[in-house]
Amino acid sequence: MTDTYISPFSEQRRSSWIRLRTLILLRWAAIFGQLSAIVIAVEYFDLQIQVLLCLITVGVSVAVNIGSMFAFPGNKRLSETENMLMILFDVLQLGFLLYLTGGLQNPFSILLLAPVAVSASVLTLRSTIILGGSATLIATILSLYHIPLTTQQGMFLGIPDIFIFGNWIAIVIALIFLSVYSRWITSEMNTMGDALLATQIALSREQKLTDLGGVVAATAHELGTPLATIKLTSAELMEELQGRPELYEDAELIREQADRCRDILRSMGRVGKSDKHLRTAPISEIIREAAEPHAKRGIKIESYYAPEDGAKQVQPIVFRHPEVIHGLRNMMQNAVDFSRSKVLVNVTWTEDDLRIEILDDGPGFPIGILPRIGDPFMGVKRSESGSIERPGYEGMGLGLFIAKTLLERTGAELTFSNGRHEDQTEKSARFKIGAIVTVSWLRSKIEQPSGALGKNQTLKI
Repeated sequence: MTDTYISPFSEQRRSSWIRLRTLILLRWAAIFGQLSAIVIAVEYFDLQIQVLLCLITVGVSVAVNIGSMFAFPGNKRLSETENMLMILFDVLQLGFLLYLTGGLQNPFSILLLAPVAVSASVLTLRSTIILGGSATLIATILSLYHIPLTTQQGMFLGIPDIFIFGNWIAIVIALIFLSVYSRWITSEMNTMGDALLATQIALSREQKLTDLGGVVAATAHELGTPLATIKLTSAELMEELQGRPELYEDAELIREQADRCRDILRSMGRVGKSDKHLRTAPISEIIREAAEPHAKRGIKIESYYAPEDGAKQVQPIVFRHPEVIHGLRNMMQNAVDFSRSKVLVNVTWTEDDLRIEILDDGPGFPIGILPRIGDPFMGVKRSESGSIERPGYEGMGLGLFIAKTLLERTGAELTFSNGRHEDQTEKSARFKIGAIVTVSWLRSKIEQPSGALGKNQTLKI
């Protein structure tokens, strides 16, 4: 049985990020504020309130705080249920304190919004609904039942019922609005955090593969000399052992294995060596490397290269950034996945710009998601026809987001569009264009600058 992957930014994990110490400190601040409000109401405004009951209510919060400090370590991470119960206690305590001090006539009734807004950004939807419903119920009860505020002289302090009703409506609407708003924004931020984490993992993997290629190539280069020595020595031994078949076969086996090692190292060394020359490549080599994993998937990939606006015929020599290779490879994978028979890669350049167009003859991007391409976890449901064309495809837009993010890190600008017209140029005659992905750079951001390899050194004899 496989374990279910839980995102590091998921509700289940976010709800257990809060330390008990944080809630204790916030509660101490609330206790200080409540005691200050009681003292000011009695001493400065001569209000007649149930001081003893108010102090008992605040004392319960003090007791819970002290008990929590002794019962648990300060760095304890609360579970989802513990977080909900802690916030629910604060809502109930505040509600009873408001009941003793005028209900919704008390301007501090607005504080009922705070716990629910916090829960919406941290806890799960179930906990948020429970806390929001509890706060709404408390506000409703307080609008109908509460101990009125009076002065020491017996003067009743109150507002008309229509204003109490208005306060109740305002609190309920604010509860709903703040909960939805806070949850929506937090969800967007966490989704982006998930996607950026996936992007970093993809880039790290591509970087490791690039570094590994350099190490392998260097190893192949360094082992070339001893292997050649072994082969030469084994050949000399074979000449000397012509009359001794049992030893001749051993010498022949040594030479054969040396040749095998040479072939293995040669194939491994094709990746490239980590030097200044092989950190760059013509743009055609970058395109070939990006398209190589998809070359045998039954879809023909054709590449065309042409200068524009009087630019030189020589292809731009660009840096082999892992971001560029991974991003273009992902874009080509998407084109191959949706293509019916062919994918075109048109590479053009001017004196200042480099542009790559990846076109396929598939159905194109769905109109409904075209403005949102590049957003992570778009969650688009596939139609039945889409299911038939691409069985087993479960894409959610994360791959395109990763590719787009990596390419933009190198200074690229990307556009996504649909063709749906007959291109009359020779290179794509009778090619019905579906999706078009355009990647463009300023050549100064991706091209190897002149003299980057250093000056040639004069050889003195």
